[in-house]
This record gives sequence, C-alpha cells and structure tokens, in this order.
Amino acid sequence: MTAIEIEYCVPCDFLERAEAIQHQLLQQFGERIDSAALVTGDKGVLRVRVDGDVVWDKDDDEYDLDEITRRTREYV
Repeated sequence: MTAIEIEYCVPCDFLERAEAIQHQLLQQFGERIDSAALVTGDKGVLRVRVDGDVVWDKDDDEYDLDEITRRTREYV
C-alpha cells in the first residue's frame, strides 16, 4: 500500500491548502492508500511525497489539485 505525506509551512499558514490536498487525495484514493498524513514544516514548504518520492513541490509547480492527484495516481 501507499503512504502519502503532505508537508506544509506552519508559519506561512499553508494548513488550509495542505488540508485541501489531503481531502482530495483521500476522496480519490480512499482505501487504496495506507495514509495521507499532514507533516508540519517551515521555510515556505508545501510538498507532497508518495512513499518518500516528491511528486509535487510548491517551489517547482503551480498549485493545482487535479495535477497533484494525477501525479499521485501514478504511485497508487
């Protein structure tokens, strides 16, 4: 099974975006994943990892829930 981590910057108040990503991924993949965990961070981070591999990073990619879901689907 698959473990997803959504690391977000607490001081930047990215919690709502991280929760939106988590909700989208849980809604799409539900029982096919082990977890979709929120991980606190800092320094502007907003990043999605699947089984340790970075599939989306705010520093490199536009915020797009559909794109994040598509990239995650390749691992699930």
